[in-house]
Amino acid sequence: MRKIKVAPYMPREVEINEISENRAEIIAYPFESGYAVTIAHPMRRLILGSSIGYAPISIRIEGAAHEFDTIRGMHEDVAVFIINLKNIRFKIKDDSERVELKYSFSGHKEVTAQDLNNDLVEVVNGDLPLATLNEDAQLDFTIVVAKGIGYVPSEDLRDEVSENAIALDAFFTPVRKANYRIEPVLVEDNPNFEKIVFDIETDGQIGPVEAFTNALEVMNKQLSVFAGVLNVDITSPVPKSIGNENELKPFLVTVDSLGLSARSFNSLDRAGIKYLGELVLMSENELKNIKNLGKKSLDEINECLIEHGFGPDFELPESTRSDLVKKLEQLKA
Repeated sequence: MRKIKVAPYMPREVEINEISENRAEIIAYPFESGYAVTIAHPMRRLILGSSIGYAPISIRIEGAAHEFDTIRGMHEDVAVFIINLKNIRFKIKDDSERVELKYSFSGHKEVTAQDLNNDLVEVVNGDLPLATLNEDAQLDFTIVVAKGIGYVPSEDLRDEVSENAIALDAFFTPVRKANYRIEPVLVEDNPNFEKIVFDIETDGQIGPVEAFTNALEVMNKQLSVFAGVLNVDITSPVPKSIGNENELKPFLVTVDSLGLSARSFNSLDRAGIKYLGELVLMSENELKNIKNLGKKSLDEINECLIEHGFGPDFELPESTRSDLVKKLEQLKA
C-alpha cells in the first residue's frame, strides 16, 4: 500500500570514485523518480559552462604583422604556431586574473609547451609541440593569459588587446567531459528510486571534484535570488549533521579557491591556513588574532563563511568537529 507523503525523500549518500588524476565519478542517491534528472541536467550545464579556466587571449610576435605571416627560421607558419599555442593549457599560479608573458628562443630547437613554464604560469600539458626552429631562427613573442569561463571569440577581445597584438579565440573551459547517467536503486524494497552518476573529466587546470563544487556554488548563488521570497536560507550546501567522510568535503575547500582578495589570502597563507574547515573551527577572537588581518579582511572572510553556509548560527556537532580536526591534521601532515 502506498503511503501518503508530505515531502519528497531526501537523498543522503554521496560517493566519489577517483578514476584518474583528472577524471572522477560523483555519485548521489537515492532520489525519488524524476528528481535525479531534474538535478543532474542543470548541474551538467553549470559544470561545462561555469568552471573557471585559463587561456591565452592575445599574442604579439616580433617580425609578424598578422596571423598569416611567417617567421624567418621557424618551420611553422604563424597561423599554425597560434593553433599550437591555443592547445596549450596554462594555469596562473597566483590569484591574478591575467598575466603578460614574454619569451625568447633562438637557434636550432624544438620548442614545446613545457618551455613556457615560468614563475607566473604552469603548463599542465607540457608535451605538446609549439614550434620548430632552425639554426638562424630568432623567435620573440609576448602572450597574455587570462582567467575566465566559457568561450570568448577573438572579435570580442580586440578592444582588450594591446597595439600590434593578435587577439585569440579564448576557450577557458577546463572541463573536457561532463556526463551523467541515471540508475535505479532499491530503497526498502521499493525499486522506484534513482541514483545519479556524474562522470567528469578536466584538462588538469582544475580537478573534477573542484569543477563539481564550483558548479554547486554557482547554482546556490543563482538560487539565492529566491531567498527573499521564501524567507529561508537556501544558499548553504552544508548539512546540519555530518555522518561520513564524504560529507566533510564542503569543509575541505582550499582557501585559494574562495576568491578572496590578495591581502586576505596572503594573511591566511602566512598563517598556514589552507582549508575552509580551519576557518570554521576558529572562534571570532582567533580570527581577529591572525597576524596582519585587518577589519576589512576579517569582514570579507566572515562574508565568505556565510556564503558557504557557515554563518554565526551554524553549529558544528562535536563528533563532526573531531572528524574534521583529524582530517585536517592528516591533510597537513
